Amino acid sequence: MLDILRQRRSVRFFKPSPVTSEQVEQLVEALLRAPTSRGFRPWEFIVIDDPEMLEKLSMAKGQGSAFLARAPLAIVIAADTIKSDVWIEDCAIAAIVLQLMAESLNLGSCWAQVRNRPHDAERTANAYLKELLQLPDRFAVECVIGIGHPVEAKIPHPADRLPQNHVHFGAYKPS
Repeated sequence: MLDILRQRRSVRFFKPSPVTSEQVEQLVEALLRAPTSRGFRPWEFIVIDDPEMLEKLSMAKGQGSAFLARAPLAIVIAADTIKSDVWIEDCAIAAIVLQLMAESLNLGSCWAQVRNRPHDAERTANAYLKELLQLPDRFAVECVIGIGHPVEAKIPHPADRLPQNHVHFGAYKPS
């Protein structure tokens, strides 16, 4: 697992080749196995590979979602906010499980934050995607993960550049 964490980097440029149906099945299984608080499973996953819809997803935010138009696959991670008071955490856990599974399949991925982000001056990214995807009012979108075959291999972050000063043993000790 540590090797997967070492290798995983955000990928925003993808080859045009599709993600195979077998890979999609594995990604979906990983999502469905993601842990949730009290087993409530408030999340819902919308799997999108239609180029026209990917283009629309890429317009969710003014910045930080354009790469979705170049991805052969995107998975929207949303939740029924009534089912759990910790739906945000549950969705975030599912998102990272998805990204680690993608990495294990030699696929690249990148997270596009949606919750608390603007679409434009009048509307939130969440409102834009809820309308686009016809989600019920009680739902909220946490993020969209773009997935595909990376155009280039990125080198891992060097271990000596990890922020060790953020790790405290026994008690917090300011740097």
